[in-house]
Amino acid sequence: MGDAVKKTISLPPDLAEDAERIAREEGKSLSAVIQDALRLSRRQRLRGEWKEMQGYWSARAREKGLLKESDLDGLFAVKRPPRLHGGNPGRYV
Repeated sequence: MGDAVKKTISLPPDLAEDAERIAREEGKSLSAVIQDALRLSRRQRLRGEWKEMQGYWSARAREKGLLKESDLDGLFAVKRPPRLHGGNPGRYV
């Protein structure tokens, strides 16, 4: 925790009491409780952003008639050069 940045924050009395109670109950420092809460908030926000993006692209796929994974096969077909025969760079199969 040597890299930690110290910040002073203000909390309404009810949140401060809740945070201190949680710290006591979980045997953690107040700082650890606040860190946990911020990590959880970040995780939930990112999950919400992910679902929003997923919804957007799902709607675009439905508009194009892409309803199943197999509908994507033609869109993502990889074009590969012909294979070489017998390791000879001049001979193709």
